[in-house]
Amino acid sequence: MSNLSLPTLQLIPLPDWPDYELLDSGNGQKLERYGPYRFRRPEPEAIWQPALAEKHWQDVHAVFIPSPEENGGHWEGRRKFPERWQMTYKDLKFWVQTTASRHLGVFPEQAGQWDWINQQVRQAGRPLKVLNLFGYTGLASLAAAQAGAQVTHVDASRKMIVWAKENQALSGLAEAPIRWIVDDALKFVQREARRDAAYDGVILDPPKFGRGPKGEVWEFYRLLPDLLQACQAILSRQPAFLVLTAYAVKASAVTLYYALLEKMSRYGGAVSAGEVLLSEKSAGRQIAMAIFGRWSAQ
Repeated sequence: MSNLSLPTLQLIPLPDWPDYELLDSGNGQKLERYGPYRFRRPEPEAIWQPALAEKHWQDVHAVFIPSPEENGGHWEGRRKFPERWQMTYKDLKFWVQTTASRHLGVFPEQAGQWDWINQQVRQAGRPLKVLNLFGYTGLASLAAAQAGAQVTHVDASRKMIVWAKENQALSGLAEAPIRWIVDDALKFVQREARRDAAYDGVILDPPKFGRGPKGEVWEFYRLLPDLLQACQAILSRQPAFLVLTAYAVKASAVTLYYALLEKMSRYGGAVSAGEVLLSEKSAGRQIAMAIFGRWSAQ
């Protein structure tokens, strides 16, 4: 680890996506279109003034009203829209809907990560076993499965697993080899190590804070080192990739870069890091939504 050079950080913009647009942002909010419906949500990164007139910000189907509790609040409907509706990204199809949090079941800024995962699987030139931890509604798992991987998807929420299975069927991947697991991510990986399981690719999208299905507490800074160590123990002899995304944490992409460099440099390949962005339609500004670190054998 001596004589390390400074990492070159990457900015990953939102790929072209007809079904989603960041229409405008400012005053701590963002104005978005999910399919035919428009929503207004808090966005702390948007410290500038909106580019669009107020009438555009009022012409929405729902507004998320935050409460003093972190991530708390509720949706306030302004115009009629369905309880859930379909969206498409390239060949992936999935359900979206407003939830008890400010989210709608998909993180659009992750689209570039889905493309990268799909590419890693295709370029490997061999069947890959991929593990997706904190898998949410399954878009990263479906991107890997669509490229031919055998996927194990782990999430602590049974509701999210059901939603992900519905997305699997909607995407025409009902027969794809995806194993759906409701479990605590760290405990699952530690058990897999004891079972001598091995994976060629690992996808990590941990929250800042969360709870497992049996009340297990996840804290990013306290447990991420343990999780990375556990993941290293279940890598195959020829791993293909590992990608880690982090939201709302007091860390930089440089932190993730050196964490992955420590764990993955023994396998050769290359480590990269940076931020995933949402590209604004109105004024062309970019909102940094999350940091990431990636390792690839290619």
